[in-house]
Amino acid sequence: MWIQRDISASIEKNKDLIQVVRGPRQCGKSSLLLKLGSDFKEISLDDPSLRELAQKDPELFLRQFNAEKIFIDEAQYAPALFPSLKRRADLYKRDSNNKAQTILRLTGSNQILMDRNVKESLAGRASFFDMNTLSVAEILAAKKTNIQDILYRGGWPVLHANEGQDAKKFLDDYINSYVEKDIVLAAGIQKSREFLKFVQLLAGRVGELLDLSSLGNDAGVDAKTIKEWVSVLERMHIIALVMPFSSNLSSRLVKSPKVYFIDTGLACRLQGWTSAAPILTSPQQGHLFENLVFAEIFKLNINYQLGWQIYHWRSREGEEIDFLIQQDPKTFFFIEAKVSPASPKNLMTLPEVKKVFQKKTPPLFVCHQEGERIFNDNIPIAFLSQFLLQQINT
Repeated sequence: MWIQRDISASIEKNKDLIQVVRGPRQCGKSSLLLKLGSDFKEISLDDPSLRELAQKDPELFLRQFNAEKIFIDEAQYAPALFPSLKRRADLYKRDSNNKAQTILRLTGSNQILMDRNVKESLAGRASFFDMNTLSVAEILAAKKTNIQDILYRGGWPVLHANEGQDAKKFLDDYINSYVEKDIVLAAGIQKSREFLKFVQLLAGRVGELLDLSSLGNDAGVDAKTIKEWVSVLERMHIIALVMPFSSNLSSRLVKSPKVYFIDTGLACRLQGWTSAAPILTSPQQGHLFENLVFAEIFKLNINYQLGWQIYHWRSREGEEIDFLIQQDPKTFFFIEAKVSPASPKNLMTLPEVKKVFQKKTPPLFVCHQEGERIFNDNIPIAFLSQFLLQQINT
């Protein structure tokens, strides 16, 4: 079953000579590019023999594939290839008879290696696209399922395109191969056992303020190491930090970021869950649903290249609202994540909100788990992306 990806339009509209699609393994990068470009010759550097040739003799490697348009999967594994790709693009551009089009598409699941090898070589010649796992909106547009199942399985395409796929086994294999091996090797992490414990601890604290010292004490490493590991997971598209909103009109807002996993399936499995049902009655349900709401906003922002800023709001006096989205310098709106429908907070009773926004208090919407329609200020998560896109022109 093919599931339409929201990022497709941005990639198809772009005509730069080189396109680089980045994102974690198994998020659907290769499948999407093959769907969008049947006229591209596919080459996968997961193949050890092709990888070796690309490293030893890049020009011979490219001559071997007699095609104007080439798609190279997992390109980060052959850094010696990039100067030749740059030359190929430059020669194409100099020929005035060539039309403006993309001739090279590259994917990379190891962002650390991609940053190291790609950005320097292809600076000014490539457009970069960040791709994530499926959003709630993408999944529900393709099939009927319940939100709790999406929360547990996450947005991994294979778990939704293939109903018979064992989610626990897939996520266990993913953690073992990508988190415990690929990331550890790429980042040069020596304390692999402590790193896995840290990732599990972090999954248990989704939606909470990031406390480096506490994580370090529990994982058995210092806070500096934790800070480095957090940065690694961010670069590898595993987690995202939501920074606190700050304003020169208030010194009472907290300054610590909150941490979320970009895919809730990974967070659920790292917490130890083996099925969806028990989560619903657990203390973690609220934080995991909040994480799902964040992921929906985050993916929408990336897929449609909206350029929105996502903050959290918390004051030292205990005022707290899950998300504050800044659409442009003057347009803001608050979103709270609640498992069940609820009446929004009265923002006029929150002193710091009144102080910062004065007479232009942003609207507040509640996003909840189930529901068939938007009612007043309550938005079922199934309709959250649709609702947010409508806010662009209102």
